[in-house]
Amino acid sequence: MALLHRATLRPSKLELLASYLGTGDLTTMGSYRFDDPAGEVGIETHLVQSGAGVLHIPLTYRSEPLAGAEEWGIGTIEHSVLGKRWVYSGCADPVYAAELIRAILTGGTEVEQYFEHGEERLYRESTATVLGSGTANALVPKMSGVHAESFDTDTVIDAGGVQVVVRHGLSTPEPDSTSGTLSGTWSGSDTPVVLAYLP
Repeated sequence: MALLHRATLRPSKLELLASYLGTGDLTTMGSYRFDDPAGEVGIETHLVQSGAGVLHIPLTYRSEPLAGAEEWGIGTIEHSVLGKRWVYSGCADPVYAAELIRAILTGGTEVEQYFEHGEERLYRESTATVLGSGTANALVPKMSGVHAESFDTDTVIDAGGVQVVVRHGLSTPEPDSTSGTLSGTWSGSDTPVVLAYLP
């Protein structure tokens, strides 16, 4: 479960992504979240239209810089409730990698989202849904560090004995064979699309 704040962000997430991608021609198509078990790191993946294609961009939000991940930094956001947040490509963040692999292997989904409103929690409907291809009782191996490397429209994450490929450009052909997938749908895309996979 993700608890959200009604907050002002400077810059906005779409402005930050536009700066990172080097284009102002972006339209939000949807997003989904995973949950950090420790409750420290925000994990949100954005689906944005850029030209004729849809891009799949995982981000993590942290209260302080992530050591050793400088080259994967997206920027910073001033959050009116939480203060300064350091934003990273999720592919280089061990918290994102662990939850992505968990979702694929155990048939996981995006988490439910709620706004905190006084003492109440108000449900926020997700704008994208995802589903892992695995089963609930599957074993999830322990990770031993994360190394990420980008190739064209994909990023390969080596999590110590487990590799996972994150697809960024979703107009490219889907993989012919995999040992596990995370697939998703969003507004205007009712047929599941492979977003990440285990080779």
